[in-house]
Amino acid sequence: MSVHRELGCGFLEAVYQEALEVEFRHIGIPFVREVELPIRYRGTLLATCYRADFLCYEAVIVELKAIERTTVREESQLLNYLNASGKEKGLLLNFGSRSLEFKRMVQACNLRESV
Repeated sequence: MSVHRELGCGFLEAVYQEALEVEFRHIGIPFVREVELPIRYRGTLLATCYRADFLCYEAVIVELKAIERTTVREESQLLNYLNASGKEKGLLLNFGSRSLEFKRMVQACNLRESV
């Protein structure tokens, strides 16, 4: 919230990503930025992979957007990241609207294991 409060809306996603990294360091949240999420099909590692904006506490995928309004498309993207990584918790943050939009998502089961 402090990043959005200080910068407001209108910047590119990369600006918010960098500012959020500064904020995470400042308040002591452990994170990895630009985490590669490999994808497997029938036991074969595909050349294509996803790249999440942040992985916090080794457990929560944080995906940033800077668009007017999030849609099912952005939510699906985060769910795909959760599925590919095997993580259960994700946070979708949208800095593009006047008020910070956020959506917490929980993957109840790991689809990668059930498919």
